[in-house]
Amino acid sequence: MSETPAESNRPEAQRLGWKVIASHTPYESKHFTTREDRLGIPGKAEPLAFAYAERAGAVLIVPVTQNGEVVLVRQYRYPVDQWCLETPAGTTADTGGMPLEEVVCKELEEEIGATAERVERISEFFSAPAFATEKCVVFIAWGVRLAERPEPEPMEKIKIEVVPAAEALRRAESGEVQNAACAVALCHARRALEAAGML
Repeated sequence: MSETPAESNRPEAQRLGWKVIASHTPYESKHFTTREDRLGIPGKAEPLAFAYAERAGAVLIVPVTQNGEVVLVRQYRYPVDQWCLETPAGTTADTGGMPLEEVVCKELEEEIGATAERVERISEFFSAPAFATEKCVVFIAWGVRLAERPEPEPMEKIKIEVVPAAEALRRAESGEVQNAACAVALCHARRALEAAGML
């Protein structure tokens, strides 16, 4: 289905003189939409095609227990056929505009069966801005308790690992946390963990 989106959602592109001539979505799913725009670019006689993924935002959570340990998950990822060491995380695609702090608590309960005393938003970044719209927001969940039974989705195969905060940072910095967004989240948590005396 073809459509021409409003130009106003890309003010920087407008300043560059880029004009969306046409836009269509060759693929849509609940996880992401593939969009292809035909762009008029100054200096180019013919429009250029640019394809990218439209994906809802995500929350990345660094869960910290009262003892200063970090809860990591080892999750099976079908596209790479590997168990990847990660932080708990979730998408906002199916949360109906729920505040991000509530999404964090929902993901903690579902993925690792945990509750938190409080959650703190510490940073945000784009996961892959060259080809996707996804923005990741990083939270630290303080005072996490692993008391509940997790309720993961059918395709979520998860093993929980609880490690000292310093070990979690070491794993992120050494490349053991191969999910790049989760490694970034752990590194962004360093200053807060140091301030709390956990490193």
